[in-house]
Amino acid sequence: MTKTLLSFIMFFCLSSALADTIRLSEPVFQNPNSETFGTKLDMSLPKTSLASLLTEPDGHLGSRFIVETRISKVCQRKGCFFIAQQDQHMVRVSFKDYGFFIPTDSNGKTVMLSGELIEKELSVEQAAHFSSDLDSNSQAIKPGVVYEIVADSVTIPRT
Repeated sequence: MTKTLLSFIMFFCLSSALADTIRLSEPVFQNPNSETFGTKLDMSLPKTSLASLLTEPDGHLGSRFIVETRISKVCQRKGCFFIAQQDQHMVRVSFKDYGFFIPTDSNGKTVMLSGELIEKELSVEQAAHFSSDLDSNSQAIKPGVVYEIVADSVTIPRT
């Protein structure tokens, strides 16, 4: 009886945890170690770092690149954007043409993405909306002229 009850409790807890994850897009490529959302990652693109993108943005605007970065926070409503972080450098990552989303349980994972850096004006209302979608008062989202990565591919490890 105790084993049955314990098994039921474990199953219920696991089911509840999995139910909280929102996955609105299916991967376009997957293997035992990772899932890729958007398009398949073009490994021929030049590789850079988040620090380089944000300390020398003019040299990267409009150019496609690959960057490996950690997901600090994911939009908890749809997985439609995330905050990438490397040390003190943070940037919002959106997805090309709003064409795909990532799982909302991707926080803390180190991902590989391809995309381009853009400069845009973010209103106070947009900044508040994005912060609300993160379920936090994130300091990464501030109004004004900001840089943002528009990704066309994101590869996320399974673990």
